[in-house]
Amino acid sequence: MPKLTTAPRDVFQTFLNFPLAEDLDTLKADVAIIGMPYGEPYTIDELINDQTNAPTAVRRASQRISQALDRYDFDIGGPVFAGQDIRVVDVGDVPGNAADHVGHYKRAEAAIRKIRAAGALPITIGGDHGVPIPIFRALDGEGPITLVQLDAHLDWRDNVNGVKEGYSSTIRRASEMAHIKEIFQVGIRGQGSARTEEVEAARAYGANIITIDEWQDIGTAALLKRIPDGGRYYLTIDADGLDPAVMPAVEGPQPGGVTYRQTIELIKGLFAKGKVVGMDIVEIAPARDINEITSMTAGHIILNVIGAAVRAGQFKR
Repeated sequence: MPKLTTAPRDVFQTFLNFPLAEDLDTLKADVAIIGMPYGEPYTIDELINDQTNAPTAVRRASQRISQALDRYDFDIGGPVFAGQDIRVVDVGDVPGNAADHVGHYKRAEAAIRKIRAAGALPITIGGDHGVPIPIFRALDGEGPITLVQLDAHLDWRDNVNGVKEGYSSTIRRASEMAHIKEIFQVGIRGQGSARTEEVEAARAYGANIITIDEWQDIGTAALLKRIPDGGRYYLTIDADGLDPAVMPAVEGPQPGGVTYRQTIELIKGLFAKGKVVGMDIVEIAPARDINEITSMTAGHIILNVIGAAVRAGQFKR
């Protein structure tokens, strides 16, 4: 497949200045950061939306979240790598093509397959919430997978404007994949695109819908107990799942969302339970940001994913 980023090496800003690895066929890494700017649009106006700018915005803001990776991080419980030789690379972005505006999904799927074949943990920066769909496909040989979605919205529409792989259909499409088993949808609240029929379809499938009110009532430890131990997990985070005070730069903000602390507790809990095979953070709209706080928070979440993976022994060689 072609190189993922077309930006010249000397001007492409990688996440936290990690090395840029452009050849996935020779990839040697424990963690691969990858940008997926483009989803499958519902209208021509969404072909390029503000979320397509998010991978660049998060990479740029990452320069503000860490002075050096050997510094003690109190969220993680020490330096990110804990003195281990952990190889993290940034592989650039999956390119779009105006003449084939959905072909990037095939390129995205191929990229994730290569990253996993190299034994690396893919951490994806979207893009809208359609971009995990090709990622799920790429994990078809790694099931059964427990899917954990942190989001304000259910994302269970069968189609919108005839489009079946857009950002409102992500979990519906996941439910149709044989290797995706249990689904946990946490932080759900307010109104989204779901109608009663979508809620009924999700419940008929057996999706575990845990609203933010229930999460607040029972606490993260009790929530994690509901997720089976010893599994293989994929975590998809929609930025609007977090409270707008934490991540304001989203198109569909909903008050009363998940806190940063709850998010980190969830991440640590999943890595403590079993094997995490990938994660993404999507739906950041940089033009709506305040002092880069949303992009910086995304960067901190990514760092915590890496730190939790290290402490879970996921990169033992």
